[in-house]
Amino acid sequence: MAGALLCPDQCRIRNVPQLADVGRMLEILEALGVKTQQQGDCIDLDLRDLSSPAAPYELVNQLRASFFAIGPLLARVGVARMPLPGGCNIGARPVDLHVRGLRALGAHVQIEHGIVSAAIPGSRRRLQGARIYLDCPSVGATETLMMAAVLAEGETILENAAQEPEVVDLANFCRAMGARIRGAGTNTISIQGVERLHTADYAIIPDRIEAGTFLIAGAITNSVINVAPVIPDHLSATIAKLEEMGCPIVQTSSNELQTQPQGSLRGVDLRTLPYPGFPTDMQAQFMALMSICEGDSVITETVFENRMQHVAELQRMGADIRLQGNTAIVRGVPQLSGAPVLATDLRASAALILAALAAEGKTQISGLQHLDRGYENIEEKLRKLGADIKRFTAE
Repeated sequence: MAGALLCPDQCRIRNVPQLADVGRMLEILEALGVKTQQQGDCIDLDLRDLSSPAAPYELVNQLRASFFAIGPLLARVGVARMPLPGGCNIGARPVDLHVRGLRALGAHVQIEHGIVSAAIPGSRRRLQGARIYLDCPSVGATETLMMAAVLAEGETILENAAQEPEVVDLANFCRAMGARIRGAGTNTISIQGVERLHTADYAIIPDRIEAGTFLIAGAITNSVINVAPVIPDHLSATIAKLEEMGCPIVQTSSNELQTQPQGSLRGVDLRTLPYPGFPTDMQAQFMALMSICEGDSVITETVFENRMQHVAELQRMGADIRLQGNTAIVRGVPQLSGAPVLATDLRASAALILAALAAEGKTQISGLQHLDRGYENIEEKLRKLGADIKRFTAE
């Protein structure tokens, strides 16, 4: 949605879930002057009249992804003003890589009073291509700088770039609008700037984290579940860990996977890493599963330093988990028990739902505003699989 700002015409994006974050991003685009229309899983964007290069603080503060608009705005209109972003409190996610990269492309960037102001200085109309090395393979910085470079003059090379499927998808969307990008999905991305993009009609990839969450739902309840549509290659790390634990995953068609649990599961060790390593966004869900596996599991979180807030809530349900810094030692127990728990972030909320599916008795989960940021109508999907789950408004 932020990438569409590069287009001076109209765009259609398909396969869009109805999420709280999508709604907030629409509000941010509308504040910038974009006309939007959402119908089912389609979003139409009319980007011909950008009336403002500045996004309002009260919207950006709720959605970290809103900061993505700074790159395309700067490239398209030469100036952008974005408040420092909000989002889930899972650790420090500074924007210094974004800022350094934009400066390398020739932008003048200042951070004052919580506002990042960027502009193309002097009489130049376009950013200038550059070779940029990222200190770490940040998805956000890779995407921001790739979008900014699309309309830059000359060639930009991003080294140590993030390789996530979402980076490839964004590159494919930009290419559908006429961008010239090579190497997305590898650690070196080359962007040859063009003067102008054109309209596009584009369908985004399936959500690999939602798909992985449902695969774990099958494993944790010892159930056969078919999950589609998926891109199996995007789930390689998740599938490998589930099979190591004793839950085979079978590919039943080109875009469908099936869980085939074999009864008791065994503990394993995992370490979160940038793609193609094990995704940090699946760590909490696996911890819920490991809570009822035979033996011990060790989880090492290397991406976000504050991403273990779900430990205390799983412990309330009877999980045997010990924390040592960024490492969790999980000793499997025969049975979890239902309890009132609090979802502290997006993936923690999914982990608590998974634990509740396997727990004895009733579990009440609050803090669902996090859940709605990344899962569309998950309770209805689980109900169709036979879960006894309902949402209600607390007194």
